[in-house]
Amino acid sequence: MKISNPSPDLYNEDLAPAANRNWGAFSIFNVWTSDVHSLWGYYLAASLFLICGNFVSFLIAIGIGSVVIFLLMNLVGYAGVKTGVPYPVLARSSFGVWGANVPALVRAIVACFWYGAQTSAASGAIVALLIRTGSFASFNQSTHVLGHSGLEVICFVIVWALQLLVIQRGMETVRKFQDWAGPAVWVMMLFLAIGLCYKAGGFSLSYEIPRNLLLAGTKDIGVPGEPGSLPLLFAAAATWVTYFAALYLNFCDFARYAPDQKTVRTGNLWGLPINLVLFSVVAGVTTIAAYQVYGEVLLHPDQISAKFDNWALAALAALTFCIATLGINVVANFVSPAFDFSNVFPKLISFKRGGYIAALIALVLYPFAPWEGNAAGFVSAIGSIMGPLLGVILVDYYLVQKTNVDVAALYHEDGIYRYAGGWNVAALVAAAIGALFSTILPNFTTVLPSWWGIYGWFFGVAIAGAAYFALAMVFPRTSLTPIKA
Repeated sequence: MKISNPSPDLYNEDLAPAANRNWGAFSIFNVWTSDVHSLWGYYLAASLFLICGNFVSFLIAIGIGSVVIFLLMNLVGYAGVKTGVPYPVLARSSFGVWGANVPALVRAIVACFWYGAQTSAASGAIVALLIRTGSFASFNQSTHVLGHSGLEVICFVIVWALQLLVIQRGMETVRKFQDWAGPAVWVMMLFLAIGLCYKAGGFSLSYEIPRNLLLAGTKDIGVPGEPGSLPLLFAAAATWVTYFAALYLNFCDFARYAPDQKTVRTGNLWGLPINLVLFSVVAGVTTIAAYQVYGEVLLHPDQISAKFDNWALAALAALTFCIATLGINVVANFVSPAFDFSNVFPKLISFKRGGYIAALIALVLYPFAPWEGNAAGFVSAIGSIMGPLLGVILVDYYLVQKTNVDVAALYHEDGIYRYAGGWNVAALVAAAIGALFSTILPNFTTVLPSWWGIYGWFFGVAIAGAAYFALAMVFPRTSLTPIKA
């Protein structure tokens, strides 16, 4: 779709509707292999295994969560296919042509946090490999910079810089990279699981981790109950759903390159419920087998590979995990902020420059390392911020506009999405109400019960969505003549 005479402050070639729809189901599938098959994805799955207490409960919780993820991603993906626009442009239809910068910047900042977390995990795999050598181990212990060891800082900066080589070549290179990186880690994960099961003398679903270790690993989750109890199963499923909070918002950044809804649905089916459950099975098997072999609860795969007797195998594992983690960073934490920052100043910031800004912010965050600590807690805290935004956007697209978005008007200052001077006050108020209950009250006060934060994303989606629908009915948007493309 060609946009005629767009407002220069709302348009550049990167933000324009997708011209080439050449992403097939395999590329959509690999969005998810790149997003899930990372050190952080494995770490979260292994952590949730401790919460569930046993293998059967773990599969039930992950299975339920994965189906919810699949349904939500389809809703967002269909919007991308129909409109062909990236997330910050789609947000203009609900928040206003200028108001959309608010949800765009929120998503961009969250991506910067995740970018730092994933880069730190990838560099940690390299550190774990290098300290097997005496000289590197000595350097790692004796040198410290910015709250980290000197070796950690060097590896972080190297991995951080490598990602820029991918993003600078544009979205088509992103697609090709993820098509290779996603499957690669599957091979290594299976190798890790099979090798550990062989060392353990086999595998049985009856194998369990001792109760005292499960209690120690889940004591800080903030949900009452013991591992395997119903409250903790719900908490595990909710955390798994919340892990994808960022991509619910901007999955249209990728779906817009697909030719039709069937392609998105097929790629999502294989990439989400099927792939997620299988990946979680491998993570669970590996966690139990590693305990059988080493007598420790090892939640990080790089911790496991570091124990390999064969240095070459350890190096191969570390390299694969590092590449896989770079895959998720490029897909989830480079693409979105690249579009988001570009949306704020289209004339000055291109897709590439937006990605560079995100990378720079992640680098600045590294000394503070806000992602270190409890995996479930970090995921819930970060995810809760984005729930209200999703609630507003989905309600507006499906219930208020009934999927009839005037795409051309998204690029014009004086079109139907101008609202009040470019801002839809109803959307901003609804998002603020949702954020009050999803983020502010559970994370900064003791007004709500401790378990509320685990479900903060869900409360944010529901409360903001309901508030927006009510406000949109009371204050309907002004009807204008559609703008011709």
